[in-house]
Amino acid sequence: MSAHPPIEPAAPWQSAIERMGDSVWDWHLPTDTVSITGILFPQGNELQGSREGVWAQLIHPDDRPRVDESLQRHFAGESRLFASEYRIRTPGGAELWVISRGAIVERDAKGAPVRMIGTITDISATKQAERFEHFRSGILEMLARERSLPALLDAIVRGVEDLVPRSLCSVLLLDRERGLLQHGAAPSLPDFYNQAIHGVAIGPEVGSCGTAAHTGQRVIVEDIAHSPLWDQHRPFAEQAGLGACWSQPIVSADGAVLGTFAIYHRTPHHPEPAHLRLIEQTAALVSLAIERVRVEERLHLAASVFTHAREGIMITEPDGRIIDVNEAFTRITGYSREEALGQNPRFLKSGRQDRAFYAELWRQLIGNGHWVGEVWNRRKNGEHYAEMTTISAVRDEQGVTRQYVALFSDITELKEHEQQLQFNAHHDALTGLPNRVLLADRLLQAMGLARRRGQKLAVIYLDLDGFKDVNDQHGHGVGDQLLMAVAQGLRQALREGDTLARLGGDEFVAVMQDVEAEQQMLAVASRVLAAAARPVSVGSAVVQVSASVGVTTYPQTEEVDADQLLRQADQAMYQAKLAGKNRVHVFDTEADRNVRGHHESLAHIRQALRDNAFVLHHQPKVNMRTGEVIGTEALIRWQHPERGLLGPLHFLPVIEDHPLSLEVGEWVMNTALSQMQAWLDQGLRLPVSINLGARELQQADFAEQIRRRLAAHPRVQPSDLTLEVLETSALGDLARVSQVMNQCRELGVRFALDDFGTGYSSLAYLKRLPVQQLKIDQSFVRDMLDDADDLAILEGVLGLSRAFRREVIAEGVETVEHGEMLLHLGCELAQGWGIARSMPADAIPDWVRTWQAPVRWTQLAPGHSDALGLRLAQVKHGAWIRGVEAFLRGQRGEHPPLDARLCTFGQWLTHDAPRLNAPENELAVVASLHHRVHDLAESLCQMHLLGRAEEAVSRLPSLHALRDELLERLGRLPQAAS
Repeated sequence: MSAHPPIEPAAPWQSAIERMGDSVWDWHLPTDTVSITGILFPQGNELQGSREGVWAQLIHPDDRPRVDESLQRHFAGESRLFASEYRIRTPGGAELWVISRGAIVERDAKGAPVRMIGTITDISATKQAERFEHFRSGILEMLARERSLPALLDAIVRGVEDLVPRSLCSVLLLDRERGLLQHGAAPSLPDFYNQAIHGVAIGPEVGSCGTAAHTGQRVIVEDIAHSPLWDQHRPFAEQAGLGACWSQPIVSADGAVLGTFAIYHRTPHHPEPAHLRLIEQTAALVSLAIERVRVEERLHLAASVFTHAREGIMITEPDGRIIDVNEAFTRITGYSREEALGQNPRFLKSGRQDRAFYAELWRQLIGNGHWVGEVWNRRKNGEHYAEMTTISAVRDEQGVTRQYVALFSDITELKEHEQQLQFNAHHDALTGLPNRVLLADRLLQAMGLARRRGQKLAVIYLDLDGFKDVNDQHGHGVGDQLLMAVAQGLRQALREGDTLARLGGDEFVAVMQDVEAEQQMLAVASRVLAAAARPVSVGSAVVQVSASVGVTTYPQTEEVDADQLLRQADQAMYQAKLAGKNRVHVFDTEADRNVRGHHESLAHIRQALRDNAFVLHHQPKVNMRTGEVIGTEALIRWQHPERGLLGPLHFLPVIEDHPLSLEVGEWVMNTALSQMQAWLDQGLRLPVSINLGARELQQADFAEQIRRRLAAHPRVQPSDLTLEVLETSALGDLARVSQVMNQCRELGVRFALDDFGTGYSSLAYLKRLPVQQLKIDQSFVRDMLDDADDLAILEGVLGLSRAFRREVIAEGVETVEHGEMLLHLGCELAQGWGIARSMPADAIPDWVRTWQAPVRWTQLAPGHSDALGLRLAQVKHGAWIRGVEAFLRGQRGEHPPLDARLCTFGQWLTHDAPRLNAPENELAVVASLHHRVHDLAESLCQMHLLGRAEEAVSRLPSLHALRDELLERLGRLPQAAS
């Protein structure tokens, strides 16, 4: 090969071409020398040798034949220019696709080519784009026929691995709910590596793929060995021989991350811009494949559901024209698809729903976009059926309704079963009558109707007498037949519109509305009674029962509910049974109200005991003659949260015959003993009396209880405790009460007989009761100054106490005069408001220190019988005046004796007054006044008898004035005598 002449310096055009990014080549054919300069070959290279040698260095072996063929055509003059695409390897080792263009610029004399000049242009990017487009077209064609996502992903991954030599690719799919990446496709990666990263949780530093899925951004890791993102998974990558990983998130059309597409390299690798474009384009292609397959799956599922759903489906245009139905529609309605298309759904209407129903349906459908409810429609054969329907509006992006979709199921059997269950739930299985549940509803309705109309209703409760005997003797089968016959008879006995129910067993209840009179109600109840008692033939047996009937009415003076009415009728029925059966009993609302009030009071008292709401007040007892305080009576009070401080009469009668009285009594005794001990701590010894109830005395261990309580208060002297027993309770079981009293007296405890004189005790009873003290009831003491009878009883009681050597104390001393009279009668011990009202325990010590008896008591000489006679005379005269006044006012039929000599005061004035040793002139004045009183009284009584009653009453003040003057003169007699 001859030497090539030196290449000329670069021409201006050559420099311009190189600046455009191309390389320039100059080929001297005789010497086969090529010189190449430009971007691809930054420093000029001169290749010498045969043409084959040049091609061997530059051109890919597979491309050489094609390049040579192009050159030969150009040399032969078949082409104006030489042009060929082929692959070359640059001096830097890169493999590029290029297009080479050139022309013969010099020939020898014979016309043979001597010199050829041309350019080399890098078309690698274009070729890559062409290859990717070819690859993309193949994938899109595959999408059109392939529904398997794994197959699509595998093809995509293999295709990219072909486009990027020496790369390994993978697709991971994101489980959004759990935040995990799962294997999609990675045919070139080792199985162990795929298994290791399958199910990895996405996060900020979880390799390239986990981080890309978490952030939604591309993650390029050029060197896995030194990237902190790969700290968790580096051992797996090293084992798999992976050096670099570029990961692109796969994002859906709406911006949601679906997974990641990754390109791995065995060694650390820097991505070229083409690589970045490729990975981004591939991720978009994978997203398309995923969404396309999922849409296909949803469409396939929807089509399958539409075709094979058990529910009927109907699709209509906005104007209601049916455009499609499924097989279930045909099965439910009986209409074929062809018969239904083009119709309006109105052709299925049964007529059971009115215009208002459909108006509300459309209102909800237009307003909310859907409607759900039950509809009765008509099948093709005319049969009505019930369907549960859901209608939804299908709207476009602008919110315009394009179709309506109705989904419905046949619930006819369910509705029939529901109706049967509803009937069974509200009716008795044996008789078909309403049961307790339906009765409650009917009764509530009847009560509401009665209130609104101002009418009356009655509830009749019936229980068969002797039904158990029928069951026992003839068996339950006969009993059931009897119940059905009785139910039929009761229905006939009642009026149309009345309700009859069976509660179970042999109990029936009827509700009568619009009851005009009690006689009407009782007449129906009597018919019911007769119907229940009719003989019933069951096979060869004839059975007969009777009934007990209870009746109550509504409304009542107090508001009652349905349950209370049933209970009232039930209670009345029970009373009929107790009274002998086969009869009617009407409920007594007044008695029931009292019973309920009693129970409520018991509950309140029990709660008060728990809440420590009771307190003890003490009323002092004194010796009126000496002024000594001899003790107190402990009186229970209730500090009520709403009604304030209540006395014992508000609650003790409620518990009198109830076990709760024992609990209250125990509290009273313990509290009183504790108070006595507290007073002793203050230096005050004060005996206390406590009231006992009858139940307390009847306890077998009562004496033992007293012993234990005294032992718990060792400083209290037993003799300072007095137990007051009511006379009436003490006589209940005289032997038992006497025994208990004696047991307590052995402990040192004293007893007093309270309210003495109000009971019916005989002298023998009084003698047998081991009491030390009698308490005169305050009713006798309070009125003794005005009532001669009370004064006489009081004298008798005091005489008995002296005869039986019993200490006596009077209650009810309200004035000094009461005390004076008692002292005249020989009673020195007393208590009452005139001495002191009951007071809290902490007020007693100060009262004891400051109290002084009235001087008229302490200076009154004992045993002055004449003074007593005078007091008795005053009382009796006052009683006579009141008798006259009562006659004049029409309060009694006869007037008292009007003869001054025959009245009790006149007899005293004649026989006893002289013993007072008063001056005769004083006695004469008294006698004169006495006669004047009688004369005026007689005149007034005559006036009354003559029909001048009002005039007589108007002159009563004159009679009162004479009375007062007479009594004042009487009061001065003792002083005149002294």
